[in-house]
Amino acid sequence: MNLFEKIFNYQIMSRLGESGVSSTTAQERAWLKTMLQRPGAEALFSDAAYRKLMDALEEEAAVDFNSGFAEKVRHVEQSLFHPLIRTLRSYVAGSGAVQLTMLLKDGSRKERQPAYLYKLEYSMVKREWYLLWYHLRNKALLSTKLKYIQDVVPFPSPIAADRIERVRQEIAALLTQRKRSATIEVVKLYNRELSRILYAFSCFEKEVEYDEGNDVYRIRVSVQSDELEYLLLKVRFLGQRVKIVEGDHLRRRMLESATLALRRYGEAH
Repeated sequence: MNLFEKIFNYQIMSRLGESGVSSTTAQERAWLKTMLQRPGAEALFSDAAYRKLMDALEEEAAVDFNSGFAEKVRHVEQSLFHPLIRTLRSYVAGSGAVQLTMLLKDGSRKERQPAYLYKLEYSMVKREWYLLWYHLRNKALLSTKLKYIQDVVPFPSPIAADRIERVRQEIAALLTQRKRSATIEVVKLYNRELSRILYAFSCFEKEVEYDEGNDVYRIRVSVQSDELEYLLLKVRFLGQRVKIVEGDHLRRRMLESATLALRRYGEAH
C-alpha cells in the first residue's frame, strides 16, 4: 500500500468514526453469523432484531468448523437464555425502577423488593448471568443470579427524575469504593507476546503505558473487589511473562499461593 492509499484510507475511517458508522470485515461478519446460528442465540434478541441481523448477513458464509477441527471432549452446554432477560434488559435501558421477587439461597422467597436495575453481567468463569441492582429501601448495591429471580413488575408509581439521579450517583460512589487496581509489568523478554498478554486482560478495564527508555510495558488494571481472584488467575496463567509491581493484595495472594505450591511439592520429595 502506497502513502496516498494510507492517507486516503485513514481519512475515510476518520469520517466514518465521526459519523458513528463502523465498518466490519468479512471475517467478523462470518463469525457473527456463526454465533447467531448457535443454539439459544435467537432467544437473546427480539424477533425483529434477530431477523434484521440474519437478513443483513444472508450473503455471508458462516465459519466452517467441519474441516480443520476435531472435537474430542467438551463440557455440557448451559443455555445462556433466561425467561426474564429481555424484560430486565428493557428496564435497565429505561427507567430501571421495578419490584423484584426472588428466591434466597436458603429457599425462602422475597416478594416485591423495590429495586433500581443497573446492569446485566455475564460471568465467563461461572457461566451465569447476574443482575446488578440497587435496593431502594435498604440503599444497598446487590448482585443476584438471574436463576434466583422469579418475577419483575413495574414500580407502582413513577419515581422522580431527581431521585433516580441521586440513586445513580450513589451506585457510582459504591462502585468506586469497591474498585481495586494493580499494575502488571511485562517482562522484557516477552515483549513480543504483548498481544497475547493484553488478550488475557481483555475483559478488564485497563490502561497500557510504555516506558521507551527501559523498553517496558506496564498494564494498569482496575477491577471490582470480587473480581480480584479472577485477575489473579489470569496472572498465574501468564506465568513468568508478567509480574505484579503494584497492588499489595494481589502480590500477597500470589506469594501465598506460590508458597503453598512449593511446600506441597517440597513435601512430595
